[in-house]
Amino acid sequence: MKFIYLASASPRRHELLQQIQIPHEVLLVPAPAGEDEPILPSESAIQYVQRTALDKLKQATAWRNTQPQLHQDWPLLCADTTVELNGDIIGKPLDLADAALILQRLSGQSHQVHSACCLSYQGQIYQALSSSTIWFKALSATEINAYCQSGEPLGKAGAYGVQGAAAKFITHLDGNYSSVMGLDVYQTHQLLIQAGLE
Repeated sequence: MKFIYLASASPRRHELLQQIQIPHEVLLVPAPAGEDEPILPSESAIQYVQRTALDKLKQATAWRNTQPQLHQDWPLLCADTTVELNGDIIGKPLDLADAALILQRLSGQSHQVHSACCLSYQGQIYQALSSSTIWFKALSATEINAYCQSGEPLGKAGAYGVQGAAAKFITHLDGNYSSVMGLDVYQTHQLLIQAGLE
């Protein structure tokens, strides 16, 4: 198995690749100027997450090309995950107050989590999408406040992490658990096979 670059600051994606024993190095690509992962007008959640994952791949590829110390022939993997509630795209909370508002919206509802991944190797781009549905129990103000005070919602789409304390809010998950964490390990492995890396 060839080493790959994971262009993501997410420790969860790093852990998931370790879990399926994919040798890799994390590549921390400088964020582009401007708004982080902007939503385009009339863009669906699925279109958004696929475009954002592909944008990350393009940015990572362009940046790597300027770094002669990096392996230019290594495969490059990028991913993005977003939450959709009743057609609305729910991104990362701005702060803990925003996280509380998001969790109030998710309380007692079902929502979708979409995870897109892109792999670039030898001039080819391979893409995959995974969608899951999650049901939350009705959350009390006390539960929301306690979870927000833990700081866990920050930096996470939908203001929660399925692998953390928010697991106690989830009554049912229909889909792929690793995808909800941020990287569908099955789909990722399939991309590696398609690229001839496995």
